Amino acid sequence: MGKKIALNVFYNLGIIVSIFGIIWGYNNAKYLAIPLFVITAALFVYLKLQLVREMRNNLKNKK
Repeated sequence: MGKKIALNVFYNLGIIVSIFGIIWGYNNAKYLAIPLFVITAALFVYLKLQLVREMRNNLKNKK
């Protein structure tokens, strides 16, 4: 359980850093970096959703 909480924190930090990267790229006219940050943010959101679904299934099966 602690491992999954740590993964959730890591995914949240990845999403936040990606959002800051998108803003940084836009403000500094680094338009080629923006798609990279968008893709990484999408990856972290996808992984986070998979983790949440897995946790819901584990809690549902324990009851």
